[in-house]
Amino acid sequence: MDTSGEGCDPNRTVKFFYTKSGKNISDDWRRRDYVVVTLGLTVCFIVIFSNLLVILAILKNRRFHFPIYYLLGNLALSDLFSGVSYLHLMFHTGPWTIKLTKYQWFVRQGLIDTSLTASVLNLLAVAVERHQTIFSMQLHSEMTSRRVLIIIVAIWVLAILMGLVPTMGWHCLCDLENCSTMAPLYSRSYLVFWAVLNLLTFSIMMAVYTRIFLYVRHKSKQMSQHTSQKRYKETVVNLMKTVSLILGCFVLCWTPGLVLLLMDGLGCESCNVLRYEKYCLVLAECNSFVNPIIYSFRDADMRRTFRDLLCCRWRRRHDRPDASGVHFSTMEHEKHKSSGVEEEDRTNGPLVNSDGDRPEPSRSWS
Repeated sequence: MDTSGEGCDPNRTVKFFYTKSGKNISDDWRRRDYVVVTLGLTVCFIVIFSNLLVILAILKNRRFHFPIYYLLGNLALSDLFSGVSYLHLMFHTGPWTIKLTKYQWFVRQGLIDTSLTASVLNLLAVAVERHQTIFSMQLHSEMTSRRVLIIIVAIWVLAILMGLVPTMGWHCLCDLENCSTMAPLYSRSYLVFWAVLNLLTFSIMMAVYTRIFLYVRHKSKQMSQHTSQKRYKETVVNLMKTVSLILGCFVLCWTPGLVLLLMDGLGCESCNVLRYEKYCLVLAECNSFVNPIIYSFRDADMRRTFRDLLCCRWRRRHDRPDASGVHFSTMEHEKHKSSGVEEEDRTNGPLVNSDGDRPEPSRSWS
């Protein structure tokens, strides 16, 4: 990169780079700009509220105090951060864009880059956790809370560093011929690196989940009709379906935008990337409120916790560990539990809980 001579002028404004790349922005607010900002703000508030609800639910309900849920909670935190990033973008877009300083523009883009990186790393951590637990015939990982905390901190450190990379020098402020069209202050080579890295990570996660599903299907055929094994299989499969839905929606929402960035980075002049940019941005933003919807439809415990939070009910009866079907951690534990239930049914008649009521059947991850 040329950092000296006529190629590097510190007085160039954001407007100069946008004009140079052909991404012209009007100085006046148009009806289209008002519609985009209004819809964007609405989506942002939905994203922030829904993911905040997920985080509070995981903190409130002791049934979710396992490594997999902590990682999913951190994914919700990433989505919440995405909502804040897009909210910041809505107040620095349209005619406001060309009034930004270069530093403000890098902050705006860096927030979005950080949120995406955090989401990708969280999904990768979830994939590794599922691979480890299922191949060892467990439902929940034996990782300590301290190790999970270290993983979460490492995810955010790496995400912030990735968001700062362009600001630290990988830009085109002194290399105008290498400027991007979609992100006029970014270097095309950085867009290629960023898009390829994320697409490669997507591919790795899909490969991991494919291997897990093949393993689960193979083990399911070997399992007998024993009650404990049937419950274990159903719970594992349902949890895997939920996590896979989250991954699948993320890949579907973000892949078009990353492919568009890759085309821009490779200098594809016939691709007309600016024509599809807004649609890809909206699709990526919508992903941030998809996960709470998946949780609501797939997890009865999560639905009940959402309802309690919205109704300001913090009743302790929902926190009893014996009411959930996902609290066991190993196959042997579940076998022992199931044997005890069968023995008690034979000797004492109907099984009752401490309140004298017959416990409700588990509906978690159904």
